Amino acid sequence: MKKAEISILSIFLLIALNSCEKNEDIDSQKPAIDLYIQDAFPDNCDTLYFGETFYMKTLFTDNVQLGSYSIDIHNNFDHHSHSTEVTEPNLDPIKSPVNPFVFIQDYSIPNGLRKYETNLPITIPSGNSVGAFDEGDYHFFISLTDKEGWSVQKGLSIKILYR
Repeated sequence: MKKAEISILSIFLLIALNSCEKNEDIDSQKPAIDLYIQDAFPDNCDTLYFGETFYMKTLFTDNVQLGSYSIDIHNNFDHHSHSTEVTEPNLDPIKSPVNPFVFIQDYSIPNGLRKYETNLPITIPSGNSVGAFDEGDYHFFISLTDKEGWSVQKGLSIKILYR
């Protein structure tokens, strides 16, 4: 009886171990945001202007497949920090926002790409129904996600001013 139990247990273990596949194709790397390509924009400490359009030029890469990206532009009037860059621009004095500019937008990347260079036009309006937007210190925050769900962020300190 013991030989039968051992045989059954052995067969069960053999089946269980063989049914576990090892997937060597698991994506375990985060994508990358390259702000150092030729003509990349914006860069840390750059100035953007209300009422004007600029082109965001950045290179996104991933070892398997890119997914999507988002842009978040918000004020830094309180000097909070989540910048991923080493240098900070000369910050204006701390102030309370009256009518700060806010931009939050998600973008998809065409399927199957491991490399994608943006050339995205973004217009910064001069104001809204409340009035002119507050000029000063802002953050330009880029978030990139690959198809597997890994993400990476870059936070740039910028100024948005009127000409």
